[in-house]
Amino acid sequence: MSTDIQIVAVDLSKPDHRTAVVDLLDCYAMDPMGGGEPLSQQVRKDLPDALARRENYFGVFAVKDNKYIGLVNCFEGFSTFDCRPLLNIHDVIVASESRGEGASRLMLEAVAELARKRGCGKLTLEVLQGNTLAQAAYRALGFAPYGLDPKMGNAMFWEKPL
Repeated sequence: MSTDIQIVAVDLSKPDHRTAVVDLLDCYAMDPMGGGEPLSQQVRKDLPDALARRENYFGVFAVKDNKYIGLVNCFEGFSTFDCRPLLNIHDVIVASESRGEGASRLMLEAVAELARKRGCGKLTLEVLQGNTLAQAAYRALGFAPYGLDPKMGNAMFWEKPL
């Protein structure tokens, strides 16, 4: 595990950060766990500005040898049951050639610390059932499936495209 990985907050006013967000997200999109298709040209063009307009967005990069090797995109939400903000980890990306070096752990630890400073009561994320490697990594960091009553089972992530 590498100790020469730095964690840097995403700053979308910086051109290299804008490019790195798009490039890393595109790498993730092309991975089978990201759907296996590249981002559309429209998304590649518009994403940095769209994220910059979201007051509830923040992200962190993992940087090694002056190269952006990882990205975590986050959005603040609100827990009505806890009456506190929560932080949804929307994307966890590590470039394939840099996996296994500890970048995701470092980024998620940094996100947890930022969430604590924001007064968040919890972190949330989604993970595919078949992504057992990511599930093991998340469990090692204290994440677990969400449920309120064991008789009712765990929450499921659903969507309705609009």
